[in-house]
Amino acid sequence: MGESKFNWFDIAKRLKAISQAGRHFAKDDYERKRHEEIEQIAAEIFEQHTENMDAIQALGILQEDAGYPTPKVDCRGVVFRDDKILMVKEIADGGWTLPGGWCDTGTTPSQNVAREVCEESGYKVKATKLLAVYDRDNQGHTPSYPFSIYKLFFLCELLGGEPTPSSETSEIAWFAEDQLPENLSNGRTLHHELRQFFDHHRNPDLPTKFD
Repeated sequence: MGESKFNWFDIAKRLKAISQAGRHFAKDDYERKRHEEIEQIAAEIFEQHTENMDAIQALGILQEDAGYPTPKVDCRGVVFRDDKILMVKEIADGGWTLPGGWCDTGTTPSQNVAREVCEESGYKVKATKLLAVYDRDNQGHTPSYPFSIYKLFFLCELLGGEPTPSSETSEIAWFAEDQLPENLSNGRTLHHELRQFFDHHRNPDLPTKFD
C-alpha cells in the first residue's frame, strides 16, 4: 500500500473537539464516558504522531481544556523604532519572535499585549491598532498544536523602558527589514507576517488583515 493520505494530527484535533463538546453537553454518565473514550483515542493518535509525547502526557494536555471547544488566543506586539522591529529570543526553542503570549481572562486584548511586551522585553508600550487576526494553522506555523489558536497582532507605540530579558526570553533586539533573523520561533512568528507588518509601518492606512 502507498503512504497514507490521512493527516492524523488533524483527525486527532477533530476527535478532541468532538469529545470536548460531547462532554460539555452530555446528559448522563454513559454519554460522558463515550466521549471520554473518544478523547483517549485522540490522545493515542497524538502519541503516534507527535515527538516526545506519550499518550498519558497527550491526554493530560487535552484535558486541560474544558467546556465547549473554542480557539485559544495568542497576542503579539508589533513595535517599531527607527524603522526597526522589536523582537525577543525565546529560551524554549532559541528562536526569535515578536513578544507576546496567551491572553489572560479578565483583561482586554490591548492590556494583554502591553503586559506581554513589557514582561518579555522590558519595554512599556500602548496598543494603537489591530494589524492582523490569523488562524495559526492557516498561516503555516509549526509545530502543530492540539488546539485551534487565533493570533492577534497589535501595532504598539513605544512609551519607555529598557531591554530586560525575562524567564522566557534571553535576548532583546531591534531588526531592520533587510536584517531579520533567519532563526525564528516558528510556532510564534513567521517571516511573511513580519514582512506584512513592515508594509503596515510604511503604509499606516492599510486595513487589518484576517484569516
